[in-house]
Amino acid sequence: MQLLALHGPNLNLLGSREPGVYGSASLEQIDALLARRAQELGVGITCFQSNHEGALVDRIQQARGQADGVLINAGAYTHTSIAIRDALLAVAIPYVELHLSNVHAREPFRHHSHLADRAVGVICGFGPASYGLALEGLVVHLRHRP
Repeated sequence: MQLLALHGPNLNLLGSREPGVYGSASLEQIDALLARRAQELGVGITCFQSNHEGALVDRIQQARGQADGVLINAGAYTHTSIAIRDALLAVAIPYVELHLSNVHAREPFRHHSHLADRAVGVICGFGPASYGLALEGLVVHLRHRP
């Protein structure tokens, strides 16, 4: 089983960007956590980050036929990008939406997601652990789907 983890805009600044909101772990540390947990679960994972919507869309399209599932923290694109939603639906790969912070306890514009209604699940508010929880949930889903 091969998975893809997508990190959206500004996540490359984790560790220094608003640590009170996003925590002190860097993106590299989160990717290492994902790699360790994926290995424990017996799955492969590739991580990709971009600040550019089109690059994320391109990477989603490239995943067709290569990835069995996607973890996506689209950052602010969660609330604005129909293009990312359309790409996820076009490739028909199951995905889990995740966020480090509890987006529902933040500004009202963060309460709406263009991705959530078609996601396998949504995890938010657990800091870097959100990634591990999303990974485990996606693997369980993929291993037990009909």
